[in-house]
Amino acid sequence: MADTVLIIDADVNSRTVLARSLRSAAIQAETASSGEEALERLWRVKYDLVVLEIDLPGIDGYHVLQDLRRRGVKTPVVICSAHGEDYEQLYCLDLGADDYVTKPFNPVVFAAKARALIRRSRGLPMEDLVTAGPFTYNTSTLRFYKNGEEIVLSGKENAMMKLFMDNPDRIFSRSRLYDLVWGGSLVDENTVMVYISRLRAKIEDKPAQPRYIQTVRGLGYRFVAK
Repeated sequence: MADTVLIIDADVNSRTVLARSLRSAAIQAETASSGEEALERLWRVKYDLVVLEIDLPGIDGYHVLQDLRRRGVKTPVVICSAHGEDYEQLYCLDLGADDYVTKPFNPVVFAAKARALIRRSRGLPMEDLVTAGPFTYNTSTLRFYKNGEEIVLSGKENAMMKLFMDNPDRIFSRSRLYDLVWGGSLVDENTVMVYISRLRAKIEDKPAQPRYIQTVRGLGYRFVAK
């Protein structure tokens, strides 16, 4: 049975990006737009993770978190907020949050963090290795290897490679890649092309004749690691 996450955020765009990032990692996502709606859902349904924004109409995120912990609910909670001040993060952690992510965030890395929190809450080993062909991706350390040797990736390269590793043989259009890795609508197709080229230069034996990150004419890109 798939893990299920409740996303609590008043902003529809934030809810959409968060839900897409989680679903790309095979995690089911439900949403609530207010503290009242969230608490009503949390009374009825047991979730594997709660993603919580502080700024909510009516009951704010602080009180949602306080209410959960007061009732003894041990479900992991990650705060996903535009507030980046240290005191804000410390206050939320003191109230019982398990992690704090500042917007804007990398959707793929966020999904990996969410999965790690769920695993930790169940007492499972934090190290989770994804393998495909000669490649290995450690989702707890966010490190990537080819034939056992680490390949150092930038943040966006890392996120794109994780997405490919989770979805071998799936075709991603440029706009879909931009949506999942950058968390927004495609503005410049060249951005995706540049990062595809950088990845190929790092992982391909012959970047000019890519074997692993293939171009599917008219459709986008596909990761093949057979």
